[in-house]
Amino acid sequence: MAAGQGGVGARQWSTAGRAGAGHRRTRTPNQPGGCRAQRPGQPSAADSARAATVTAADELVSHDGQPSANPQPVVHSARPVSLSRGRRDNTVLILAVLGYSVLSLIALAVGVYLLSFLGGGAFIVAGILAVIPLIIVLIGIRWIDRWEPEPRGALVFAFLWGAAASVAIALIFDLGVQIIAAAVGVGDGFWVTFFGLVVQAPIVEEVGKGFGLLVLFWAIRRQFDGPVDGVVYGAMIAVGFAFTENVQYFGIALAESQVPGDVGEIFVMRGLMSPFAHVMFTACTGLVMGFASRRASPGGMIGWWLLGLLPAIALHAFWNASALFVTNFYAYYFTVQVPLFIIGFVIVFFLRGQERTLTRRHLQEYADAGWFTQQEVALLSTGQGRRAAAAWARSHGIGDAFDEFARSATRLAFARHRIVLGRDVAAATYDEAVMLERVVANRSRMEGQRGARI
Repeated sequence: MAAGQGGVGARQWSTAGRAGAGHRRTRTPNQPGGCRAQRPGQPSAADSARAATVTAADELVSHDGQPSANPQPVVHSARPVSLSRGRRDNTVLILAVLGYSVLSLIALAVGVYLLSFLGGGAFIVAGILAVIPLIIVLIGIRWIDRWEPEPRGALVFAFLWGAAASVAIALIFDLGVQIIAAAVGVGDGFWVTFFGLVVQAPIVEEVGKGFGLLVLFWAIRRQFDGPVDGVVYGAMIAVGFAFTENVQYFGIALAESQVPGDVGEIFVMRGLMSPFAHVMFTACTGLVMGFASRRASPGGMIGWWLLGLLPAIALHAFWNASALFVTNFYAYYFTVQVPLFIIGFVIVFFLRGQERTLTRRHLQEYADAGWFTQQEVALLSTGQGRRAAAAWARSHGIGDAFDEFARSATRLAFARHRIVLGRDVAAATYDEAVMLERVVANRSRMEGQRGARI
């Protein structure tokens, strides 16, 4: 075999799969990619989609969900729909800036509180220790989110919500409970401790974290469109909360313990043995919301959110109760908590497989319509195929272009899924057109940079 023809490099970008000018057949709006690839002097695919959504959004999907057998040109509308989208984008940007600003102020207030409560030395050391479980969990979230990555801005918002807003909610509520308890003369005791650990903390903390999921769904509904997305956003909120909580716990141990080994034991138990505890709790809420996101309205999601809180609160209460009723923590950990973690891992592994299946199914629709070759679908719908293609692309200096090509193709498949489900069809069709343009542009970029052939 000639050099450069082996392995992934033996496959080619065929002209049947190119989307450059002169290579693309026209499509009806009922087909995947109902708008043509852009040619000189023509409106872009995104413009076509925006126009089509104004005139007849319900025509963007065929009645049976399959490509139309009678391709026809798209009829463009002259209505200035891009202006309304621009206004919406500006509104979203303003709300995002306000949201980040408020969360930053809350994070600053929480940081000042912990600094004054723990002292400078304990605060710094505890913060360093808390980074270790944070990194462990972020690596896990990265693995979960690898197939169809969520927007970084949304992930940062989720982390800040967990580390700041949900912590502030818990602190304020706890302060209120303490004030009421002092006013009515409630003292310490087993049942007071039980109420705080097994009732108050699970409910208040999961509601505080879960409300962040609700805010994210309302704000970025187009990106929050599946169970894996719900798990990822829930996990990011949870790891933010756990980070701040670990700073508090490690700091208290450093400030109050007279035995150095106590700090190490708390670090091992919280930071190394159970860094995913909060993640498992809040991921339950995110999972339920993720399944519901494909059909629920913004208002209807509240009911699903409440339903998702039930397993999150129950798991959290079960976990906290072990501190009161379990005498051998390590035996309990390996016989109960480790199996729970394994069950969670299996569920996530299955959901990631569903994402690959969804990608293959919908990219095949676009392949049938001429936007992709069968070889491209095979490469883009398996982890092994993507890794092999990415390695080959990097060796030919087009790694960035291939990464963008793969991301755009995946988002295209998910946009198609929203169209087929009939969820926010106008916005999904706009996203479809944008992703098709990016697929075209990145394929051309790869071919232009190295004459790439896979």
